[in-house]
Amino acid sequence: MCGIVAYIGPREACPILLKGLHRLEYRGYDSAGVAILNSDLKLYKSKGKVSDLEKLLEGKDLSGSVGIAHTRWATHGEPNDINAHPHFSYSKNLAIIHNGIIENYAPLKSELLTRGYAFESETDTEVLIHLIEDIQINEKVTLSEAVQIALNQVVGAYAIVVIDKNEPDTLIVARKGSPLVVGIGDGEFFVASDATPIVEYTREVVYLNDEEIAVIKRNDELKIRTIANIEKTPYVQTLEINLSALEKEGYEHFMLKEIYEQPRSIRDSMRGRLNVESGVVSLGGIIEYQQKMIAAKRIIIVACGTSWHAGLVGEYLFEELARVPVEVEYASEFRYRDPVIYEDDVVIAISQSGETADTLAAIELAKSKGATIIGICNVVGSSIARATHAGSYTHAGPEIGVASTKAFTAQVTLLTLMALMIADRKGTISKSRYHQIINELDAIPAKVKKTLEVSDKVMEIARLFKNSSNALYLGRGYNFPVAMEGALKLKEISYIHAEGYPAAEMKHGPIALIDEEMPVVVIATNKGTYEKVVSNIQEVKARKGKIIAIVTEGDQTVKALADHIIEVPETEEMLVPLIATIPLQLLAYQIAVMRGCNVDQPRNLAKSVTVE
Repeated sequence: MCGIVAYIGPREACPILLKGLHRLEYRGYDSAGVAILNSDLKLYKSKGKVSDLEKLLEGKDLSGSVGIAHTRWATHGEPNDINAHPHFSYSKNLAIIHNGIIENYAPLKSELLTRGYAFESETDTEVLIHLIEDIQINEKVTLSEAVQIALNQVVGAYAIVVIDKNEPDTLIVARKGSPLVVGIGDGEFFVASDATPIVEYTREVVYLNDEEIAVIKRNDELKIRTIANIEKTPYVQTLEINLSALEKEGYEHFMLKEIYEQPRSIRDSMRGRLNVESGVVSLGGIIEYQQKMIAAKRIIIVACGTSWHAGLVGEYLFEELARVPVEVEYASEFRYRDPVIYEDDVVIAISQSGETADTLAAIELAKSKGATIIGICNVVGSSIARATHAGSYTHAGPEIGVASTKAFTAQVTLLTLMALMIADRKGTISKSRYHQIINELDAIPAKVKKTLEVSDKVMEIARLFKNSSNALYLGRGYNFPVAMEGALKLKEISYIHAEGYPAAEMKHGPIALIDEEMPVVVIATNKGTYEKVVSNIQEVKARKGKIIAIVTEGDQTVKALADHIIEVPETEEMLVPLIATIPLQLLAYQIAVMRGCNVDQPRNLAKSVTVE
């Protein structure tokens, strides 16, 4: 959600800022803006895309080596030019960009109104910059001191960059609950919501922690202190992002590229962790807490969206392999229902970005109860990676498309490795079965690559159903979460209403929806409850539903019943989600493209959901 870019150094700022905004377009946004400081502080912003902002900037004097820029995902106030960031202070000497929500903005605004301040926008952000200026003037303090005092008065989440016309060689940066990273170059600094706008210019970065303020001065060292005025030593890390991962590399969309990257991303998520020759699964990131996981009487998985679906697969894996009860919770609900958490519980938090606000809040709650927290995320140095006791990175590489694809399969891969490791250490799985599974897991990348060959068949099916208004996805066992994930993908990018259900639950309500206009996607691979799923297909067929079935290669039974089949390679039942989800991703993608939808940036959605 929202994108932040800022620059101070010897170069022209505006080209760097605009390129950075383009890098951050995957996050989801509805308006964009930029402020450049030279002899004056100039601010330009508009509703729409970064390209709309660029049109607005044509012919303007954009010279200046200090600037801030932003893409906004609306929270307070509708998407329009006025509510877009940056925002001026009352005097127009200061400007701010902000991610997050200031929860107590209303009483602060009321107080500022009594002091004679007026507001142009409906945003909480404008309240914050007016508050900073009010403190700066009345307390007669520097910009950094004013920011520090103001942040002690606000409640909520923020990532901010503030610029002052009267302190032209300074940027003030702060965060709480919303990510910010500072890039350190040769006599220059870059600030961004994540590393994607920075990696082109420097690999040396500092990730700010909650309630930290960075004072960035031209030709000076980076200084960090907390809002409680405690000085901190910047911890410089080296980025490992490959710049090519941020480009489409010939694909029409990032989403398509990322679907086709899955043979590699699954392999990379196993690399160094799965040794088939020696028969060892080892996750170095959690080795210190391995015994706690073995001894756990219960595992709680917290996540949102696609990560929640991966967690549902994890539930099946841990319960079957490690014989430990698992609860899968929406992180957004977990913290608000006073959950029962014991000190011997293990909580696994899953998030692609590592910045999901609801998941972070769930982590903090579980930690306060004494539980052990294990993280699974994709972004090195992210907030969840730092908030958990231990964890593992998925190594999927940057995922730019808002609708997660390779993140899901990477998360499921990692959960499989975790469950196998714990099962082996606990002795809840025989050695022969253990080796059978890890050998098949090692073969999954090749089978995913083969599955991608169904693209032409999927395209034919997409043409037939691209104008549907609704769709139903059905699966049982390990394939139930796959059905939910397939439905989510279709909803996210094509705007077709779709629901995923356990196939047996269809009779308890959804069957009323089925008629000759309803496409029903059934994951019907030849393992587990195959015969039961065949019965469910017959029930749909009797009501004239249009059946699209994902089947194991060579299947004849379902082929005789279904209107359309998509064949996938045979594998272990617990590994089917890694294969069966591929054609569902392709189906959603092809339908969305045919409907003219913005596949990589679907409406109203954000890649990194950093507000509750």
